[in-house]
Amino acid sequence: MKVALIAGATGLIGSQLLEILLADSYYDKVIAPTRKPLDIQHPKLINPIISFDKLSEHSNALKADDVYCCLGTTIKKARSKEAFRKVDLAYPLTFAQMAKENGSENFLLVSALGANKDSSIFYNKVKGETEEAISAVGIKSVHILRPSLLIGPRKEHRSGEDAAKFVYKYLDFLVPEKYKGIESIKVARAMIAFAKKEQPGIFIHESKDLQVF
Repeated sequence: MKVALIAGATGLIGSQLLEILLADSYYDKVIAPTRKPLDIQHPKLINPIISFDKLSEHSNALKADDVYCCLGTTIKKARSKEAFRKVDLAYPLTFAQMAKENGSENFLLVSALGANKDSSIFYNKVKGETEEAISAVGIKSVHILRPSLLIGPRKEHRSGEDAAKFVYKYLDFLVPEKYKGIESIKVARAMIAFAKKEQPGIFIHESKDLQVF
């Protein structure tokens, strides 16, 4: 029996990923832990209601072959650097550590373009620290995806992205390939494709390489 787990199933990529996984016969069960019940039902879906601050207490209920981590927030939404680090570093790392303990084969992480632990930009620095920490956990196969600006049906409005989306839509020819915006559904598809390869090692996938999915 093949089991997938999604951390961040209510987000932009996570919600699209959940739909695809539920429809994919490759997986028999899909575990999607959330703080509040999801508004969908499916025979394959298991939706544990948990506190992400007490993840270790739910380890037995979160066993999966492949773990998809789509957790992420913004400084504005988190309201402090400490809260941001909790969502973007502490939670993903705890999921990775549990995945290792539970014998998961694959861990797939949504990071960001420009992630670098030595960056002077706080957001990029934390993303880089998260990548490094998870890579050191010792999971057989780790895939790190670094998408550029995500384009898709967000549930919350992010005013700062509107201008960028205008540029990507109407002035796309001026944007270097590396920085082009990417549809969130492509990132979700790429994650599944990488998981199915079952290749041991640590792999980093830049945004321009995800555009083909």
